[in-house]
Amino acid sequence: VQLQASGGGLVQTGGSVRLSCAASGASLGTHVVGWSRQAPGKEREEVACISMGASRTYYVDSVKGRFTISRDNAKNVVYLDMKSLKPEDTAVYYCASGIVPFTSECPSHAAMDYRGKGTQVTVSS
Repeated sequence: VQLQASGGGLVQTGGSVRLSCAASGASLGTHVVGWSRQAPGKEREEVACISMGASRTYYVDSVKGRFTISRDNAKNVVYLDMKSLKPEDTAVYYCASGIVPFTSECPSHAAMDYRGKGTQVTVSS
């Protein structure tokens, strides 16, 4: 499975961005999919993830109420809708997927079977 994240860019504080994670080579339908981010000088943070049937989602506290993860298995795409963006949301955002356990929190980016290159999101103050 090849994953391609897109949709990043420069946005003002309070603005919105939709990130897409498109898969090729196989179906994402049986995969847990997650988004993580990494800002310069900071550790990677798992931001959100979604179960294969979309019945379960998880969000890190700092994005709850502002970010929404969704999936369209027919299109083989997972989205991350981000609103009310803050400068501290500035980071490279990565998507990853895998047939991995998803219990109370997102599987770590490293634990996923497939990982895509990131897309930069910069929120200006």
